[in-house]
Amino acid sequence: MGTQTAITFVLWMSLYTQFSTALYSSKLVHRFSEEAVSYWSSKGKNITLPKLGSLEHMKVLLSSDLKRQKLKLGSQDRLLIPSQGSETFFYGNDMGWLHYTWIDIGTPNVSFLVALDAGSDLFWVPCRCIQCAPLSSSYYSMLDRDLSEYEPSRSSTSKPLSCSHQLCELGLNCQSPNGSCPYSVNYSENTSSSGLLFEDQLYLTSSGGGAPEGSIQAQVIIGCGSKQSGSDLDGSAPDGLLGLGPGKIAIPSLLARSGLVPHSFSYCFDNSYSGRMYFGDQGPATQRSTTFVPYKGEYSGYFIEVEDYCIGSFCLKQNGFQAQVDSGSSFTYLPSEDYKLFVAEFDKQMNATRSGIEKFPYCYKARSHGQPDVPSMKFKFALNQSFVIENPMFHIIDYQGDDLYCLGIQPLDGGIGIIGQNFMMGYRLVFDWENLKLGWSHSNCQDIRDSDRVHLTPSPNSAVNPLPTNEQQRTPGGHAVVPAVARRAPEESSAALSVHILYNHYCKTSLLLLHLTLWLPFW
Repeated sequence: MGTQTAITFVLWMSLYTQFSTALYSSKLVHRFSEEAVSYWSSKGKNITLPKLGSLEHMKVLLSSDLKRQKLKLGSQDRLLIPSQGSETFFYGNDMGWLHYTWIDIGTPNVSFLVALDAGSDLFWVPCRCIQCAPLSSSYYSMLDRDLSEYEPSRSSTSKPLSCSHQLCELGLNCQSPNGSCPYSVNYSENTSSSGLLFEDQLYLTSSGGGAPEGSIQAQVIIGCGSKQSGSDLDGSAPDGLLGLGPGKIAIPSLLARSGLVPHSFSYCFDNSYSGRMYFGDQGPATQRSTTFVPYKGEYSGYFIEVEDYCIGSFCLKQNGFQAQVDSGSSFTYLPSEDYKLFVAEFDKQMNATRSGIEKFPYCYKARSHGQPDVPSMKFKFALNQSFVIENPMFHIIDYQGDDLYCLGIQPLDGGIGIIGQNFMMGYRLVFDWENLKLGWSHSNCQDIRDSDRVHLTPSPNSAVNPLPTNEQQRTPGGHAVVPAVARRAPEESSAALSVHILYNHYCKTSLLLLHLTLWLPFW
């Protein structure tokens, strides 16, 4: 996006307190008109605009139309999946109880097995390693091939993200605005990743919605993670992490701002722990949904309102709490006081022998036929939407060789909760940031058409979709923190208007003249 322009509206509003009507009129000023030029001149800006009716004028209008069609029409009719398919994988304790998917980046393309995390924003991979997790398959019992290390110099489409770029959070720490942008992401339990940021291609495939299938190369921001610490060194995310939070540096946001898909994505985890992931998925019309809510006054992540929760026929109606929906958290967490009430009632309804283990006090011995009978469980979200937990238990064998089934819920200080991936099983979960809502529907995770893998050699018709320009970006506030409790400032509207009208209740009419200037991009 280049120079910006303005449209001026003069709006007359007649307001009536009793049986009133409102009349709205507005004056539209074309961005190429003399009036627009005069407006910019009054602001001290010398803007060169194409002459009305000229060929250049028509080219600019055509270009604007094509971009609008791409943003408003084309992106609504397709889903995007990683080039190796939409399938996600679960390796249990061997790789930190997280879900993973294979993605391809760079030219020539290199494959990475990245952990999926809706609680943070940055996408990073091991790169120019100083301190990284082992990448040999011999270290991981469930892998049949070695993991990869990214080297930007070997990719012809890679380039450093400059310190002057508006998505460079640590730009103030740079010695030069033209230097490479550093990053540092701090997670829980002394877990972190740090390095430099690069731009490179992410390979995707279009699928569904009647859109033609084919390879798509999207320019994205990648963290060249040269130094990891904590659990990232112990098997959690050894080959990188795909942050799927709502922040501007996250992949869903970049894909949406490039006009490829809506700012939304979905997960589906079935009861066998495999799953699917789709970019641009806004869910079926029949899904249930609840709204995302601000956390401490800001839309900083996928937070929802939990009004109460039920175990069997007994509902614990407290004051309610906010919870972050986070696939990067293996288990579910309740505020400490709610947790005490919850587990006490759960244990009362469990008809099985309790045998707690370290960190999981609510474990129960298996019966001859397997898992003991577990009481039904559901959360009630805002708008009276019920979310039934398919199975809150996980299976483990203790040091004595006993089969145990443990409740995958933990206490959390701070007054908030976390709905982790163990409560997402059996659902297609839609994170629709464009409409600020969480959607869910029962699914076997096979009912969205998956595409076969595609050859990654760009076809003559395939286009590289560039990163949004600086004018489309804003430096995100705050910093990314733990995958389970990410705090990242949400996207703000590029033009916000708040009109506060004060009037006497007994006054029947009032006439307001509002002079509004809406800043619109000049394509």
